[in-house]
Amino acid sequence: MAGKKVLIADDEVHIIHVVAIKLRNNGYEVICAGNGAEAYDLACREKPDIVVADYQMPFLTGIELIQKLRENEQLRDLPVILLTARSFAISDEQKASLGVEECLSKPFSPRELLKTVEDILYQRAVALKC
Repeated sequence: MAGKKVLIADDEVHIIHVVAIKLRNNGYEVICAGNGAEAYDLACREKPDIVVADYQMPFLTGIELIQKLRENEQLRDLPVILLTARSFAISDEQKASLGVEECLSKPFSPRELLKTVEDILYQRAVALKC
């Protein structure tokens, strides 16, 4: 799935840095946002293939970002991976209603995130061919 565009939204610069390096080293184009509002603007402009968003961010939380994406006709089906601190887990019902593909708890391994991104994009590609 290399060559795909990934939007990373997190207010922790070191997480963006580590994730961006891992994804870029594996052929992904990476765009970065430091808060939820910036992430939404970038998603509208850049049309990424997948979003990796932190749960806790300024201006728009990860949940609010996902809600705005789902309200946007062009971005409604955009797959989202939500990064959460252990104390901010979301329920399976909330995950399903928001259309969150996967939740990863911090700290997570960049390799685990890469595999999750690859798996989701592969499943999407297969589903589109059917």
